[in-house]
Amino acid sequence: MGKRHHHDNHHKHGGRAAAGVSSEPTEAPATEPTSAVEPLGAKEYARRLRDLHVELVHLQEWVKREGQKICIVFEGRDTAGKGGTIKAITERVSPRVFRVVALAAPTERERSQMYVQRYVPHFPAAGEVVIWDRSWYNRAGVERVMGFCTEEQARAFLALVPGVERAMVDSGIRLIKYWLDVSAEEQTRRLDSRIDDGRKTWKLSPMDVLSYGRWDDYTRARDEMFEATNTPWAPWHVAHSDDKRRARLNIIRHLLSQVPYQRVAAEPVKLPRRRKSSGYMEVDIASLLIPETT
Repeated sequence: MGKRHHHDNHHKHGGRAAAGVSSEPTEAPATEPTSAVEPLGAKEYARRLRDLHVELVHLQEWVKREGQKICIVFEGRDTAGKGGTIKAITERVSPRVFRVVALAAPTERERSQMYVQRYVPHFPAAGEVVIWDRSWYNRAGVERVMGFCTEEQARAFLALVPGVERAMVDSGIRLIKYWLDVSAEEQTRRLDSRIDDGRKTWKLSPMDVLSYGRWDDYTRARDEMFEATNTPWAPWHVAHSDDKRRARLNIIRHLLSQVPYQRVAAEPVKLPRRRKSSGYMEVDIASLLIPETT
């Protein structure tokens, strides 16, 4: 595969790169099998997440100061928890630095383009972290399994993408790829909950229903994707997500370990004295208030 480039993912800070293209994905450290531990309570989860949020803010400030470019890919089974994990990462950082990209189905014009073309404009510039809620790997997964592309197109993509990702890394982008894995039993439970819970019905798409019966096909597509694209410069990291809370914490810890960020000292802040009014009278807004029903 050649020598590792100086813009590699700094695995000396945690995680490990594959020794070469391999069907064995890189496992995220500290990922605990769901059956081995007790469920994590809400209070303890919130406490641990708060500490990680502080570190994500430090990461953000370092990315801004150093002009770093970070690209994080989230892929995985349906219901594996990609959206919840992304929300846990981004809920306390600036959306001007942490930018989430979730592209809609391609237009007719985009379908006529080179496949990766519509993704390139969303790559990070200096001082940005771009998080992909599904990415160019759609072609290796849902498009291939559900027949939205030909087998020849899927294989051509798998041959092409390592070179594209090498070019990304060589340009200074830190590329970090996650696959969220969920058991068949837990996937069924989560889909059933979407059917029965009026707050979640919007999450259940016709494609989710059609994909449900293709578990083994998705497994084969995933394994071939790992074999072709788990490279030293852009390895995959797998997180078991039957326990959503633990998975989110494990992924954030692992993400922080992949970037050699340093804490940026914040400038001391002192609130100024408020200026006294010069006789201005506020408008009465009582008629504009919403009803206080609780």
